[in-house]
Amino acid sequence: MGKPETGDRGFRQYMGLTFLIGFGFFTMGLMDPLYDTYVPIFLRRFLSSNAAVGGIMTLDNILQLFLIPVISVWSDRTRTRLGRRMPFILVELPLAALLFSLIPPMASWSLAALLGIVFCFNIFKTSVRGPVVALMPDTIPGDYRSEANGVINMMGGIGLIVSTLFLARLIGAASPLGTFFEGALPFNIASLCIIAAVLVLLAAVREKLPERDGKSEEKVPVLRSIRQVFSRRGDTGVLRILLSIFFWFTAYEGAKPFLGLFLVEVMGVSEGNAALAQGVAGISSVIMAVPCGYLAHKLGRRRFIRISLVFLALVLALIPICGFLGARAGLGPSAALGVFLALMFLYGAVWIGVTVNSFPMLWQIADFGNMGIYTGLYYTFSQGAAILAPPVTGLIIDLTGFWGIFIFGSLCMLAAWFTMGGVRAGEPQT
Repeated sequence: MGKPETGDRGFRQYMGLTFLIGFGFFTMGLMDPLYDTYVPIFLRRFLSSNAAVGGIMTLDNILQLFLIPVISVWSDRTRTRLGRRMPFILVELPLAALLFSLIPPMASWSLAALLGIVFCFNIFKTSVRGPVVALMPDTIPGDYRSEANGVINMMGGIGLIVSTLFLARLIGAASPLGTFFEGALPFNIASLCIIAAVLVLLAAVREKLPERDGKSEEKVPVLRSIRQVFSRRGDTGVLRILLSIFFWFTAYEGAKPFLGLFLVEVMGVSEGNAALAQGVAGISSVIMAVPCGYLAHKLGRRRFIRISLVFLALVLALIPICGFLGARAGLGPSAALGVFLALMFLYGAVWIGVTVNSFPMLWQIADFGNMGIYTGLYYTFSQGAAILAPPVTGLIIDLTGFWGIFIFGSLCMLAAWFTMGGVRAGEPQT
């Protein structure tokens, strides 16, 4: 990747480019919360078991476990005039947007139709995620990737806020596209925004080619590249980083599909407000995304992540404790909701410190030729957690009630804190 420029400008010279790349993450921020909030609600029209709902919600994660690494490595080896990531983005994001807009109509038709459209949508949304994510480290020097990841996570957070606090409220509104799209207005608007974001990326982002020095570029076989990742001298922290990613995503992905149901069934909010928890956490994430990148550069990424994990474990443990104490004290529904949303606001502010800095630790170890390998490994472990967690937390809900998933999440955050303890690689060099 070359040595980054130093001097007073620092990351500021890459700020504009990073914001433009962030439009790809903005689209993910639009789609993911609507999908995670309303697909479980749609499934409950046909299914009564939370464990079954959680199991179905892992179908997309199973696709991500296999597709993201494969497509990421494929894009590593792609060479076109548009670059190696943009061809995937230009084809797959628009197709994902089209299929996304069809989810509510299919949910009104039948369970089979809903499962079919969800499967097709996730094929394209999953395939494009690796190239979208790898676009940033391809263009931003390693020492500034925490700051850059803060910016693009902020863009994703803005998409999440727009999705949860504005678009979600339109779930019951009539669609101008006709009765077939009844109840699909937020999905339709999100799809149009995704198309616009693709046009921005096409017009404004230019990928750079590797420096070949007049030599033909060696294409290392995929399996050999993966073996090299785990056998490189001085990179013993790679496995620890990946295990930590697995643990903290087990906590995150275990709770995420059930937050909407928790608000509707326990807190008594309307379906139009079912995305409130994600929206509130998204606001604090947007506020803290960029500062977390800068702070981690100064304190060290590993230290900053471990501090964040301790706070996350505490916040998650406080949710059922406050719920129990509030019930004993006769706290009203509005006050109980306010306490929960305040804790979710704090959760979002701290969680972003983990997500902003974990990817840059892996990218710091990578080089141009295997950036997609490291991106794919990140998703292998994070999506492995996403496959395991929802059925487990769904079963916990069936056995103990909703409060149990927060205790489970707290324990997973502490496990991640432990595995991060021995990491030494992945820190910025300047």
